[in-house]
Amino acid sequence: MDGMSASPAAPGSTALAPEVAARLKRDPQGLVPAVAQQYDTGEVLMMGWMDDEALHRTLTTGRCTYWSRSRSEYWVKGDTSGHLQLVKSVALDCDGDTLLVQVDQVGAACHTGDRTCFDAGQLPVSAPGTTST
Repeated sequence: MDGMSASPAAPGSTALAPEVAARLKRDPQGLVPAVAQQYDTGEVLMMGWMDDEALHRTLTTGRCTYWSRSRSEYWVKGDTSGHLQLVKSVALDCDGDTLLVQVDQVGAACHTGDRTCFDAGQLPVSAPGTTST
């Protein structure tokens, strides 16, 4: 690890710009879902969780930092796998409860080695007006 592992920042961490922190609507654990999307193709790659500190690190280092709920630690995408996510832009949705992080993905985004976490197979949809593949 490159020294990025640390304890979670307290809710409302002062590391994140106050004007950004004020716009976030966090879950009870202080987290916001962050969807990673390939910036040039629009391909949805993965979803991870960020708290204020993870978002601050993402915005200031140019590399995606997430909070691992299972390991209770920060992780920088690519530190162990080499499959980097280089940040191109970060947007907050209209409700302030989801982040869209546009990245240049180097290698696989999924821990399984797949390009995206969303290629495990389409679910059957039978609603009117849909096409099932």
